[in-house]
Amino acid sequence: MIVALIVACEAGFWVLLALGLAVRYLLGWRRTSVVLLLCEPLLELVLFVVTAVDLKNGAEPGWEHGLAALYIGFTVGYGHYTIRRLDGWAAHRLAGAPKRPGPPRYGMARARYEGALWLRTVLASAVAAALLQGAVRYVGGDGDVSSLRAFQATAARIVAVHGLIALTYLVWPKKAPAGTAERSALAARHPQDVPDGLVGGARQDEEQVR
Repeated sequence: MIVALIVACEAGFWVLLALGLAVRYLLGWRRTSVVLLLCEPLLELVLFVVTAVDLKNGAEPGWEHGLAALYIGFTVGYGHYTIRRLDGWAAHRLAGAPKRPGPPRYGMARARYEGALWLRTVLASAVAAALLQGAVRYVGGDGDVSSLRAFQATAARIVAVHGLIALTYLVWPKKAPAGTAERSALAARHPQDVPDGLVGGARQDEEQVR
């Protein structure tokens, strides 16, 4: 039941997000979209309550309970980020808003971006670990909590692996292709001398280099 509920919560997240963005940018119902998006945390609350009730009713702690904790943690860490990114995409595609710049690709700007993502992973794993610890205490010493402990270790490994990946962008920053800086400088000084379509690309490259 817990696994089915996790799948339902994931599906519900995307359905509510799609409906919220659609009514905001296609119908102009901003308040309705806010209500729909605010329903997102209720999904995790339902999952949390059902998991707690399942354990209270004597269910043996298993991998599904650990998975539920990880799901809730990563929804806390990345849910708002995902909504914000897709909101920008929908505003551009559905309402004609300016296209938001993508993530930086080069240099220290990319390293900072990867570091910020890693901090989100730290938050997600910390929430998951705290929920798992709460479950361990809730079950007490009479139950087998090895699966819950195993998922705490999994959360720690996720933080470590992601941290190493983010660190590579700091130690070995990706360099911009040759000529990117020159095109950016040319676009800033003499935009009339830059072929059509290159000015925007040069400015975007400049933003990514920063």
